[in-house]
Amino acid sequence: MPSGKIPVGILGATGIVGQRFVQMLEGHPWFELTWLAASERSAGRCYGEAARWQLKTPLPLRAAAMQLSVAAPDGAPKVIFAALDAAVAADLEPQFAQAGHAVISNSSALRMHPQVPLVIPEVNPGHLKMLECQKWRRASGGFVVTNPNCSAIGLVLALCPLHQRFGLRQVIAVTMQAVSGAGYPGVPALDILGNIIPYIAREEEKMEEEARKLLGGMDQGGFRPAEFAMSAQCNRVAVEDGHTESVAVKLGTAATAEQVLAAWQEFRGIAQQRALPSAPTQPVVYLEAGDRPQPRFDSGLDGGMATSVGRLRPCGVLDWKFTVLSHNTIRGAAGAALLNAELLKSEGYLD
Repeated sequence: MPSGKIPVGILGATGIVGQRFVQMLEGHPWFELTWLAASERSAGRCYGEAARWQLKTPLPLRAAAMQLSVAAPDGAPKVIFAALDAAVAADLEPQFAQAGHAVISNSSALRMHPQVPLVIPEVNPGHLKMLECQKWRRASGGFVVTNPNCSAIGLVLALCPLHQRFGLRQVIAVTMQAVSGAGYPGVPALDILGNIIPYIAREEEKMEEEARKLLGGMDQGGFRPAEFAMSAQCNRVAVEDGHTESVAVKLGTAATAEQVLAAWQEFRGIAQQRALPSAPTQPVVYLEAGDRPQPRFDSGLDGGMATSVGRLRPCGVLDWKFTVLSHNTIRGAAGAALLNAELLKSEGYLD
């Protein structure tokens, strides 16, 4: 019997982010998972056999029994969540968009494309208007929307309230990123145990570019990056889930600690106003304890969809410094794309 929900599919379904999509779509009030695709070697196999399930909740039985399809537009539902490596996504995502599919991507391949919105619903929902300029939409009705890098999204959620109220002039961010951000099998144990790896390929560039695009403007000529200066340094650490970031900012206008805290505590966006199903009640939550946030205790805040901030204090070089934590495979990946899909539906793009 038809459920009345929108049928959706997943590209790259067997990886860690693909598994998060499967987990988060189970029981979703608006979307129903009907199609799964992965590599050619997995096509034709049952998902439960092909996917080495890595999450702490059981693999949903219905998804486990689904047969994996070839990663091609024929036979796929209109709405596609993409959890692909960038090199594969650069080829496949345009194919699906050209064929008339709505591609909601977690990949980095098209994030900086001049016609592709890079969206956090609480931050820049207006950037969706650029969809009308996409060549795919004009040709077939299909389109591509992306969400940010897993380290950029928590940072930008914390920066946005400050940028809106005081402006930003300079941002410095040093990340301590969980091993789950590298996928599975990810970082070899002998490389990461008792160690810190001070390099993640293209991560620093992504953070700097994406933060400016997200907090920037848009006109008929395209996206205009925000003008603040930013420096990112990215490290892989032996933490399972949760990206922690030490951040320092120079504001455009002076603000007291009380004003900064109020900016975070009062921050809400269209996702909260419309009560989108996956939206956190409060996007940015300040934790008062002097030693928080911590990944072990705080990365799952509001189902992993809220960003936690703590340790606000004066900075001897810039104005203020603080700590940011977000769940990298939920709010930083699958949950971000799912929330974008909910925003697209609420805007009428998935009708």
